[in-house]
Amino acid sequence: MRTALVLLFLLALAALPGALLPQRSLNFQKVDEYVASHGWWGRLLDRLEFFNVYGSVWFSAVYLLLFISLVGCLLPRTLEYAKALRGRPVITPRNLSRLPHHHTATVTETPQEVMAAAKQRLRGWRLVEREEDDGARSVSAERGYLRETGNLVFHFAMLGLIVALAIGKMFQYEGQVIVLANGSQFCNSGTLNYDTFHPGLRVDGTDLDPFCVRVNDFTANYLPSGQADYFRADIDYQSGDDLTTNTWRPYPLEVNSPLRTAGDRVYLLSHGYAPTFTVTFPDGQTRTHTTQWRPVNQLTYLSEGATKFDPPGVSDPAKRRTEQLAITGLFAPTAVFSGDLMDSGFPDLRDPAVAVDVMKGDLGNESGRGQSIYEVNQDMVDSGRLKRVARENLRPGDQITLDDGTKISFDGVQRWVYLQVSHDPAQGFVLVFAVLIVFGLGTSLVIKRRRLWVRAVPGDGGTVLRLGGLARTDQAGYGEEFGRVTDDLLAELTPLEEREGAVAGREP
Repeated sequence: MRTALVLLFLLALAALPGALLPQRSLNFQKVDEYVASHGWWGRLLDRLEFFNVYGSVWFSAVYLLLFISLVGCLLPRTLEYAKALRGRPVITPRNLSRLPHHHTATVTETPQEVMAAAKQRLRGWRLVEREEDDGARSVSAERGYLRETGNLVFHFAMLGLIVALAIGKMFQYEGQVIVLANGSQFCNSGTLNYDTFHPGLRVDGTDLDPFCVRVNDFTANYLPSGQADYFRADIDYQSGDDLTTNTWRPYPLEVNSPLRTAGDRVYLLSHGYAPTFTVTFPDGQTRTHTTQWRPVNQLTYLSEGATKFDPPGVSDPAKRRTEQLAITGLFAPTAVFSGDLMDSGFPDLRDPAVAVDVMKGDLGNESGRGQSIYEVNQDMVDSGRLKRVARENLRPGDQITLDDGTKISFDGVQRWVYLQVSHDPAQGFVLVFAVLIVFGLGTSLVIKRRRLWVRAVPGDGGTVLRLGGLARTDQAGYGEEFGRVTDDLLAELTPLEEREGAVAGREP
């Protein structure tokens, strides 16, 4: 048990870096910034896996040792408890007056009648009646076995919680995806449908629970101060047989009301805006793109992003890399201007506008390296292969005409929602074990293990009644219970004379 307590302390201590330091699984960019800003100290912490605490070797070692220690504690305690349940209460001590709680009185009833009254009062106690060598009769009673039961339930539930969490880590997955709120759909058919995906150790992404979600609309309500009141995405979903019958079921998805279907949970995490641009090329061909831009100010939803276009009808890769376009800049749902500088004054769509730079040249899409959809490749800009050819502030319906006759128009804006899909097959077990931990701990703290003995000794003209009580764990509060049992028993009997005694250890 001491080993388990030490390991619990070490586990709590080991979890502190996970709460105080940025973790790669949550935000790798902050980790890189921390390492870069702290020099050798940051690099040392990185080598020691302090930025991946819960997946580190040393945290897993403490976790595994705690599991082994709990098993080592529980096996002998369970066997001992099973023996105690089958055992009988211990025999009555010879001198009950030496116990912390005792009482002595003389009654007119016979020892058999005293025993009958004692057993009637002690119903619900585990008891055994014995006949002693001197003709006296005694009852040994014990109560509070649920204390050890609660203790064992607590530890077994903790063991089960550890196992459930481990199974969850192996078979869970979590993914995030941005979906336009214009009837666009997302299907949980593979990892490529996600923007980011975090699989468990035993998940390869080929056997995900199939379901589809269609986002029809998004509603955001704000207070006059700009503080968010509520968000709701009106979605349809289909899973199971609905996929074969093409049946869609409506659901109002809100922040604290996830969709539960096909064993997964779909959460509404965030939202934002996606400007729509149309490019009319000199040959008359048009391309229209609606691309999500990310908020840079969570209060006013001022957003930044980049919408990228390839020229149509250009098969020569070298020529195509000289004529690619990117519209990059800022979007404001409620635009306010200070000269030519634009900002946002409110998070809702009251007066949308964009402040854009039009870049032309090589976007670096064919370099073989991934790049953010929210910005252009800065290396292309620095090398001069991607140049700014126009800068303008636009409202819906406005357009820019480039020197070569290309026209770029700002058509409007649509909303997007940020969804998270979570799958954890052990979630129900985690809840059950967590409830059992609370129940077991509460039981072990509230219930006290205590013993009580009653001896009836035949005497001249009556029976000498001796009672004794002992709390096996904590005496606090047991004196009152012993006093109640004594008073109730004496009320059923007829006192002959009170010779000596004490309740709760006090002489009469």
